[in-house]
Amino acid sequence: MTHTIALVDDDRNILTSVSMTLEQEGFQVRTYTDGESALQGLLSRPADLAVLDIKMPRMDGMELLQRLRQRTSMPVVFLTSKDEEVDELMGLRLGADDYITKPFSQRLLLERIRALLRRNEAGRAEGSGTPQGGVIVRGDLVLDETKHTCTWKGHDIQLTVTEFLLVKALALRPGMVKNRDQLIDGAYGENIYVDDRTIDSHVKRVRRKFRQADTDFAQIETLYGIGYRYKEG
Repeated sequence: MTHTIALVDDDRNILTSVSMTLEQEGFQVRTYTDGESALQGLLSRPADLAVLDIKMPRMDGMELLQRLRQRTSMPVVFLTSKDEEVDELMGLRLGADDYITKPFSQRLLLERIRALLRRNEAGRAEGSGTPQGGVIVRGDLVLDETKHTCTWKGHDIQLTVTEFLLVKALALRPGMVKNRDQLIDGAYGENIYVDDRTIDSHVKRVRRKFRQADTDFAQIETLYGIGYRYKEG
């Protein structure tokens, strides 16, 4: 299966060089030089994954991500400059799946893209450890891997692939503490480096989504200095 990658950056040198690398690896690539044209293009012709620069004309990467997340859970990687730590964290809160700091290794970007695509496909397939034909039920929580849907007390919770896999990793073993390394492996796969604050940002966003449906949601517990667990019962 050939995957389509959308590259959105106002730096044409980056678009050209990254496109060449991805096409050599068998990907189809669509490029956009600003957020507005990217939004129109991606809503009319969805891609399998998008790589977004943050600083762009007409619509920056933050706004583009917000608009996309209203319609799709497509994996998104942010490109950010070294002095944009606040932007990195904000991007993760808005629902980005990963970020890479400029200047970046194209091989690293390729590795991250492949990892996200693998997770996306695995998250939509029936997991070998998932009961009831791909459906996990934990009280008011229902996760359906085959449909990539999540409900809490009957309310639909729109999760990105990363968020879905984090909830799944916790819900599969209620009461068991998962440290950040275990959650990184569950959500990103082995041999992919992601720092702790990335997981923390994803967990905060997941909680916020559930609390929009239920202000009393408190199933995901933090054990400070250790990790997280899904509350039993």
